[in-house]
Amino acid sequence: MHSEEIEIRTGGSEAVRDLRDECDRFLSSAGAADGLLNLWVPHATAGLAIIETGAGSDEDLLMALRDLLPADDRWRHRHGSPGHGRDHVLPAFVPPYATVPVLGGRMALGTWQSVCLVDTNVDNPVRKVRLSFLNG
Repeated sequence: MHSEEIEIRTGGSEAVRDLRDECDRFLSSAGAADGLLNLWVPHATAGLAIIETGAGSDEDLLMALRDLLPADDRWRHRHGSPGHGRDHVLPAFVPPYATVPVLGGRMALGTWQSVCLVDTNVDNPVRKVRLSFLNG
């Protein structure tokens, strides 16, 4: 298995960050042919989603998460920014892992799909993502 941890800067605001370029570079460096790409976010306040980006879906996802998990004082987990407790609930809805089939060295995603890091935690501007390729 080939594995590597990368660093992603999400900044000080909520973000949906497309990881397609990083995944493509990783698969190329791994000499990938057919197999599985697993992505893992070792954080308690971020997740991974496979969605369309650039046509508004990324902002729609953040809006839906704001509606579902408001940044207010209802949360028992209270350190950090106001409403930060919601960030600790996020991985129950947007899991910290994703697995994508790889065929001929390329992710077998649909035309409009991208693998994205979803980060609502404005207190942590730098994230790590572990990419692992399992040869088929």
